[in-house]
Formats: sequence, C-alpha cells, structure tokens
Amino acid sequence: MKKSILVFGLLLAMASCDKAANQKDFKTAYVDTSKLLEEYTEAKDIEEKYKTKGEEMGKQLEAEVARFRTEAAAFQKNAETYGPQWAQQKGAELQRKEQELSYAQQAILRQLQDESGKEMDSLVKDVKKFIKDYGKEKGYNYIYGTGDAATVLYAKEEYDITNDVIKLLNDKYKSTSSDDKIDEKADTKVDSTKK
Repeated sequence: MKKSILVFGLLLAMASCDKAANQKDFKTAYVDTSKLLEEYTEAKDIEEKYKTKGEEMGKQLEAEVARFRTEAAAFQKNAETYGPQWAQQKGAELQRKEQELSYAQQAILRQLQDESGKEMDSLVKDVKKFIKDYGKEKGYNYIYGTGDAATVLYAKEEYDITNDVIKLLNDKYKSTSSDDKIDEKADTKVDSTKK
C-alpha cells in the first residue's frame, strides 16, 4: 500500500511538473478592436468612401428640398389670393412632395448603410482571418479582443499587439492597393491600344 501511494505521489509530482512546463509555453495577447478600426487604413478608406458618397447623394436631395421650400413659401404667399379650394389642393400636393422627399432621404440612408455594412462586414471577416493567421504564425494560444465588444476584463499592456496588427494590416493594404493601381494602369493601356 505504501508503495502504491509513493508511486501515485511520484506520478502526481511528474504530472504537475509537466503541467508547469506547458504553462511556461502558454502565450496570450490582445487587440484593441476599437483602436484597430480607427487606425486601419482600409477601414478609414471605406468610411471616407461612404461619407463622400453620402454627400454626393445628399446634394441631389438638397436641390429637391430647396425647390420644395421655394414652392412652400410661394404657397403661403398665394394661399389667400387663390382661395381655400386652391390652397387645399396645393397643400395636399406639397404634403405628398414632402413625404416623397422624406422617403428618398430614408432610402439614401438605408442604401448607404447596407452598402457600407456589407463592406465593413467583409473587412471584419478579413481582419479576423488575418489575426488568426498572425496568432498561428507567432505561436499564440489566445488572442483576445478589447474595445466596444470587450472580451477581456484585464490584460497586461505587454500583451497588447494592436499596433503590430495595425501596422501589418496597413502594410498589406498598401501593397494590395498599389497592386490594384498597377493593374488599373495596365488595363487602361490595353484599352487604349484596342481603340
């Protein structure tokens, strides 16, 4: 019995030593996802693209709103002159136009949200894949995300790899966007030679 207890104790000691050795190899880090999306060039480009697109689409709508306001102001001036029947008919027409403008504004917002949402979802998917590959390459056991959807309550700053990930993603994006520009120039040369 004493021998079996001694053997069991020896096995337990060996297992705990093995476990301690494995824990030394345990590697973890975290990425501040809010900072990542603020500083990642591709995310900034997508945001700027849809801001510009929204402004362009908004300009078209603003012209229609300006015409509507002019028409509404003229309606108020002429309401007494042309009588109540005219005012009622013209008022209903203006109300319909106002509603159409409201629907157009909502449609523009929805379109921009849908398009930018799809593009940002794709970007997030690519970033997650990049971080997964980065983690495998660097030998991490876990990489956590912090930020708006925090999944880490505490982390030593020495485990923060956010800046490394941002730099690598931006370098990768710059190289692919410059490759795209080279491809566009090549396509343009091919198109001009066909003419």
